[in-house]
Amino acid sequence: MSFSGAVLAGGSSSRMGTDKAFVEVNGVPLAAIAYQSLAEAGASEIHSIGGDGERLASLGFLPHPDTHPGEGPLGGIIDAMHASNRPIVVILACDQPRVDGTLVRRLVEALDEHDDAVVPVAEGVPQPLAAVYSTRALAALESAFDAGQRSPTRALERLDWRALEDVDPVLLDDVDDPDDLARYARNTEHHDSDLR
Repeated sequence: MSFSGAVLAGGSSSRMGTDKAFVEVNGVPLAAIAYQSLAEAGASEIHSIGGDGERLASLGFLPHPDTHPGEGPLGGIIDAMHASNRPIVVILACDQPRVDGTLVRRLVEALDEHDDAVVPVAEGVPQPLAAVYSTRALAALESAFDAGQRSPTRALERLDWRALEDVDPVLLDDVDDPDDLARYARNTEHHDSDLR
């Protein structure tokens, strides 16, 4: 199934104190980790929304500006759908370094012709920033945005979406601040040592 990928790289990164997309984990920028996950899953094109377009292009992205700066990630999802040349778009936040190609493929394979989206649900909480959307959801999401909605989770109420259950919640952990980053690095080192 042909699909586009899009990484949301905008936002102020105020808690991290620097551009989160280029914070490195094991020497690799977070945005590049997301890019690799989409590429491994077979995305035919990979866009970035917001952030430093020139630096993101150097990582292989097709960069696009955030047309709703400061308005949160729902606007980024809408921008990604406009940018996509495919009817299916996988959306990833740039700060979830454990999301991998296997999870992306599971999302794409779970989407059928009647679904507006497939969203992983971890511990009862939908994760709309690591999800797959049909572009036919665009009108409903734009309507929600125009009505003042800014929460992607609340905007799901307007869609016919399917939950992807049985997802390890650790895969969806995000890295919001230096403490999260240090904790992720420690856990990664521990995991790597277990594998040796």
